[in-house]
Amino acid sequence: MADVHDESRTRDRVRRAVGEQAPVTASVLATALGLTPAAVRRHLDALEEAGLIAEHDGPRPGKRTRGRPARAYVLTALGQEQFRTSYDGVANAALHYLADQAGPAAVEGFAEAQIRELEERLQASVSAAVADAGSDDLETRTAALARALSTEGYAASARPVGQGTGLAGLQLCQGHCPVREVAIEFPQFCDAETKAFARILGVHVQRLATLAGGEHVCTTFVPTGALGSGPPSAEERASAPPFVLKRTSPEGGRDTAPGPRARATTDPTEHHADERT
Repeated sequence: MADVHDESRTRDRVRRAVGEQAPVTASVLATALGLTPAAVRRHLDALEEAGLIAEHDGPRPGKRTRGRPARAYVLTALGQEQFRTSYDGVANAALHYLADQAGPAAVEGFAEAQIRELEERLQASVSAAVADAGSDDLETRTAALARALSTEGYAASARPVGQGTGLAGLQLCQGHCPVREVAIEFPQFCDAETKAFARILGVHVQRLATLAGGEHVCTTFVPTGALGSGPPSAEERASAPPFVLKRTSPEGGRDTAPGPRARATTDPTEHHADERT
């Protein structure tokens, strides 16, 4: 029985790690969890068979290598649902009632108030981390924010993108969202969270994808132009791959039509950079 319990606990560690680092390969997971690649692949196969994870079919950032790229995994909707609580339905009903009785502005105000409480805890953690590090730069603050978010249950991480270019930045990713089910119907929570990140980091940030919007991770781009080589040249802009941002309709719903196209030397919409096996 002990072996069965250990196996189940290790499988749950693998599942949570996929949520935190997705899209992620078996080799990266093996290194992070201190397991052999063969053991990780066994758990990944079981999780995939159970419908909790799936192979990522989107583009993967990082260096292109010859041969078939390593398989990368993300949580499925079912995998995300395992974090759902019985209070989600009550919360949605309460917010619908608030919207009906007091209007959409009341829902927005409620979302701002809820996120403000989270922001205060995150800001305290980031300030403490900055003081300990003795350095108050964006990389330090973003890394500290990711750790603080993980403590709050958001399974967050931060990685650099576009280094050495005029569009250098950091990518803040959240593999889990405690209010995902609520935010699906009320995107005001995502908007309030994005504003909070900007205030904590002291720069304008760009939300590129959300779990509530159907993506596998929430992705926020934090520009760090000072880390690059200055404004991008005409050649850099011309060769940069485009990315498309989803639009939000005036009624607050999700619009599936593509939004304005922006250009970047490194595509910030791609989630995590993973290693090749």
